[in-house]
Amino acid sequence: METSTTPKGYEGTTEYDYEDTTPCQKEELRALGSQLLPPLYSLVFVIGLVGNILVVLVLVQYKRLKSMTSIFLLNLAISDLLFLFMMPFWIDYNVRDDWAFSNGTCRLLSGLYYVSLYSEIFFITLLTIDRYLAIVHAVFALHARTVTFGIVTSLLTWVLAILAAIPGFYFSKVQWEFTHYTCNLHFPHEHLKQWQQFQALKLNVLGLVLPLVTMIVCYTGIIKILLKRPNKKKARAVRLIFVVMIIFFLFWTPYNLTIFFTAFQSSLLANECEQSKQLDLALQLTEVIASTHCCVNPIIYAFVGERFRGYLRQLFHRLLAVRLAKWLPFLRTERLEGTSSPSPSTAEQELSNGF
Repeated sequence: METSTTPKGYEGTTEYDYEDTTPCQKEELRALGSQLLPPLYSLVFVIGLVGNILVVLVLVQYKRLKSMTSIFLLNLAISDLLFLFMMPFWIDYNVRDDWAFSNGTCRLLSGLYYVSLYSEIFFITLLTIDRYLAIVHAVFALHARTVTFGIVTSLLTWVLAILAAIPGFYFSKVQWEFTHYTCNLHFPHEHLKQWQQFQALKLNVLGLVLPLVTMIVCYTGIIKILLKRPNKKKARAVRLIFVVMIIFFLFWTPYNLTIFFTAFQSSLLANECEQSKQLDLALQLTEVIASTHCCVNPIIYAFVGERFRGYLRQLFHRLLAVRLAKWLPFLRTERLEGTSSPSPSTAEQELSNGF
């Protein structure tokens, strides 16, 4: 029987199993996950859902998707919302310590987990390239950075993310393991090691090497231009995307590297239950850190994006303050309207800097 060494929180979405002839009991790790992960993921779910919905509302209401940057930011928020959509299922999985849904649901959620992961990587990379074109190749960018091109690129990006996630859709299944049902990826026994290593390489190349190389190349070019021709507006536009990408690396790199180590060093852990438990714990901790990333981007926008804060004030004023004034006559609408931030003309200045 194949036994999973994946973190209990995402047992259905991590693809690394150990081939072990004797059962390695891990009740302590499962019990720890059942106690700690549900409240943590519930908090992430609430914060992430509220934050990303606000991002979508701001982009649709105020940016009106008139730039390629806004389109990429919208798709990035959709990637996070897709990830958050699955979280209640994993919370239930931890609480029950048992997979209570169908085999089809297991396949769907495992595949969508990777779709959301790879799409987020791709859109963050596209945002970096977008900033590079806007600043380093400004003349070319006027023709290339169109709404149509942004939509077409986004559709192709989702197709690539789905293709990268195919193993998650295909190999996931529900299986009885010792005392409970699990939702895991089960690769063909005769090609188990090859599939594990292929998946680890794919995750690290697409999720770490590719965006890292892109960031180094793009920001090197951007910094050279800004040093030659200092521009506060352009520097502010770059800062937001730079922070988004750096935070992404901080949250996901430990998990990617742990997965890589697991796949290529698994032969050293054969029949070593204690070492397997330690690696299991490392995977669980790093995946918890990585999973919280889905609620981080809206927080970055709020702290780094000055325009985003202004748009949020306008949004809350429009949704809450004006309606309160209708119910409470003593609140002066004129005073409330005076709190709205950047005027549309101000908000449309500068080459589309996202927020």
